Amino acid sequence: MLKRTALHELHHARGAKLASFAGFDLPLYYPLGALKEHQLCREAAAVFDVSHMGQIDITDDTGAALAILTALEALIPSDLISLSPGQQRYCVLLNPEGGILDDLMVMNLGTHVRLVVNAACVEKDLNWLRTHLQNFDLQLLSRSLIALQGPKAEAVLSGLIEGVRDLAFMQTGSFLYDGQALQISRSGYTGEDGFEISLADEQAASFTESLCATGQADTAGLVARDSLRLEAGLCLYGQDVDEQTSIVDASLGWAVGRARRAGGARSGGFFGAERTLRELQSGAEHSRIGAASLSKVPVRAGAAVYASEQATASIGHVTSGSPAPSAGHPVVMMRLLATQQLSAGDNVWADVRGRRIALTICAMPFFPHRFKR
Repeated sequence: MLKRTALHELHHARGAKLASFAGFDLPLYYPLGALKEHQLCREAAAVFDVSHMGQIDITDDTGAALAILTALEALIPSDLISLSPGQQRYCVLLNPEGGILDDLMVMNLGTHVRLVVNAACVEKDLNWLRTHLQNFDLQLLSRSLIALQGPKAEAVLSGLIEGVRDLAFMQTGSFLYDGQALQISRSGYTGEDGFEISLADEQAASFTESLCATGQADTAGLVARDSLRLEAGLCLYGQDVDEQTSIVDASLGWAVGRARRAGGARSGGFFGAERTLRELQSGAEHSRIGAASLSKVPVRAGAAVYASEQATASIGHVTSGSPAPSAGHPVVMMRLLATQQLSAGDNVWADVRGRRIALTICAMPFFPHRFKR
């Protein structure tokens, strides 16, 4: 049986089309439609139910985060010790072979650390973390998580909660709403300015309705969230990256902290360090590359990619593909052999049901990020 978030009844009441995703019954889109929900996020503000994501608190008997962040550095190649209270960082969990177990957010909440992990990876991540962090207490929280995204997100949220304007990108803080504590971070996965709000399940529906009652925000579903994150050039775990993908394969080398690199103050010392540090210097077997399509034929994940229209040997495959309303044309992310010397403007060819579709290499993101720095 599919799991339900605390907003399940609200989704029904608002006429959402629901479907299975990561074991949850979640909204694909509402009566407004996925295209208009996408545009709403780019032009005003969209409200997404992301409560299926796992929120994990890690505590110890010191009442401070430093020992936890230090221990996490054995599992994560980021510079976590320098992460100040009230800051969060995008990170990846690596296996001993250097493959990506999950991508996640790590928050320093001062007294403890909070992780936000992908829904499909919650059980796997918890088992991995408990195996390697035996001196700490890990708790999977039963809380809702709402993402408010778009250029009007600040105006919408600050109308309900004082002080959120002061948060900069990737900062987090504790706020009160209707007498209960909310943990709010200025972050998201759409490329837009916005916030992710962790709150008690019993508050989730009324809080969402309050956001929408401002007249500047409305609910949006998974289809719009996917096209938005793809336009922003952001990876979807299990599709663009997985346990066989290394950080450098995934073009996420920037997630390796300077202190953890060769010659850094704390070089290596994390799972997969040998492969990661070698590939940072010498390159990986594959690269994550973006491309645009001018064809009306959709190119979806799994399509084989070729160097020419006549080639018989594949050079990789599409990992994500969809229309990109804000870019004005469909876009794809691909995992291609790094031996291919490709530059912006070059063409490769995707096979779609026996037909070769031209794709033009271009830089990511496909639509500019508009985070508040």
